[in-house]
Amino acid sequence: MKADPATCREFGQWIGRRSLLVGAATAGLGFLSRASFAQAAFRPDREDGPVLVSVFLRGGADALNIVAPYGEDAYRRARPTLGFGGPKGSAPNGRALDLDGLFGLHPALEPVLPLYEEGRLAVVVACGSGDETRSHFEAMSAMERGLGSSEKGEASGWIARHVNQDPGRGGPLRAVAVGATVPESLRGAVGAVTFSGVADYRLDVPDAEESKFRSLLRNLHEGEDTMAAAGAKTLEALEKLRSSDPRRYRPGHGAAYPSTGIATALRDVAYLVKGGFGLEVAALESVGWDTHVAQGAATGWQANLLKELADGIASFFQDLGPKSDRVVLTVQTEFGRRLEENSGFGTDHGHGGFMFAFGGPVQGGKVYGRWPGLSPDQLVGPGDLAVTTDYRTVLAEILERHVGCPDVSRVFPGRSDGRLGLIRA
Repeated sequence: MKADPATCREFGQWIGRRSLLVGAATAGLGFLSRASFAQAAFRPDREDGPVLVSVFLRGGADALNIVAPYGEDAYRRARPTLGFGGPKGSAPNGRALDLDGLFGLHPALEPVLPLYEEGRLAVVVACGSGDETRSHFEAMSAMERGLGSSEKGEASGWIARHVNQDPGRGGPLRAVAVGATVPESLRGAVGAVTFSGVADYRLDVPDAEESKFRSLLRNLHEGEDTMAAAGAKTLEALEKLRSSDPRRYRPGHGAAYPSTGIATALRDVAYLVKGGFGLEVAALESVGWDTHVAQGAATGWQANLLKELADGIASFFQDLGPKSDRVVLTVQTEFGRRLEENSGFGTDHGHGGFMFAFGGPVQGGKVYGRWPGLSPDQLVGPGDLAVTTDYRTVLAEILERHVGCPDVSRVFPGRSDGRLGLIRA
C-alpha cells in the first residue's frame, strides 16, 4: 500500500515499513499456521461465547469531526471550512447528526445512527492515552501494548495478555486478526491467527493432494495428550471451514456488505461468530486517517472513510441479528487532531480522541466521558483537546464484564480502577 501524498512523512514511513513486512510474510507462508497447532488445549465451552471486535483507525482520525461538539462556539470558530452545525441555524459545511444537544455524529455516519437510537452504540468523548508525542509510531505502539503512554513497559499486546491468561480457553480461531500483518495488540498471543481473509485459512496444498495430506495430519494428531487434542481440533475447524466454504457465505437478515476492506473483514468476522468457531477476540484495522490536507467536511476524504466504516458496521450488526447480543465492537484511533483547521483545509496531529462501543451488551444511546471544553485555557499542548477518559478504562470494562477476563490488571498494568458503566450488568 502506498502512502497518500497528503499524509505526513512519518505515516508514509509507517505504511512503507508495513508493506515490506507484508511481502516478507507472504513469501514465508507454510501449509498452515503453525501457531494454531501450538495452542495447548481446547475446551469447547466458548464456541458460542462473548466476542470482542476491535477496529483500529490508523492515522489519528479527527475525533472533533467524527463526534462534533457543534454546541461549542469555539469549535465552529476554529473550523470555518470543516466544522459542522447542529440541527438548527446556519450550517454551511453540513449538519451533524444530533446525539444530545451538544454533540453530533459526522453526517457520513448516518448508517449507524439507528444503533445509537436503539441503545446499541455508546460514544465516549475526550478519550485516549496519556502519550503526548503526537507521533503515529509511538502512539499506536503504546495503545496496542495497552500502556498509558509511550514509556517503556510491556512488549506484548493487550489482547495477547488477555488470551494468555487462559490459553486453553476457546477454539483454534479464538483470537484472529484480519489484516496484512500481525497487529501489536496480538503480539505474543498463544494460538493467535492472522489472515487477509478467512478463506485463506486452509491447507495450502494442491487440491489433488489435500485429502491425502489431511489424512496424514489426522494420523499425526491421534492420541489423548493436549497437543494431539489441539491438533485434532484445528483439523476439525479446517474441515468445518472447507465444508461451509466462507467464499459462499450468505449474510443473514438481508444484510449486504459493500466491497470495501473493512466491510469484507467484518463479513469474515460475522461468518466466524455465526459458525461457532470459538472466536473470542478479533482485531481489525482501517488505514488512511492522516488527513493533513483537503480533509473535507460533509463530503471528501474523511467522509468517504467514515461512510465505508459505517456501512460495514451497519451491515455487520444486521447480519448478526440476535447474535449481536454476544458481540461488542469497539472503534478507536491513536490520537485526535488539533482543534484549529490548518491552511491546507485539513487538521494536524492532536491529542484527545474518541471511542465507540457497539453491540447488544452495550448500554448505549448515551455520550460518556467528561467534556473538558475547547476554550484556550481548556486546551492542552499547541491547542488540542484534553484527554479525560483513559482508553483502557473502556477496554478493561468490556474485557471484565463482557468477555470474562480473569484478571484485567494483568492486561493493563498501572491503570487506575474505574468504570464508565457502558456494559450492561
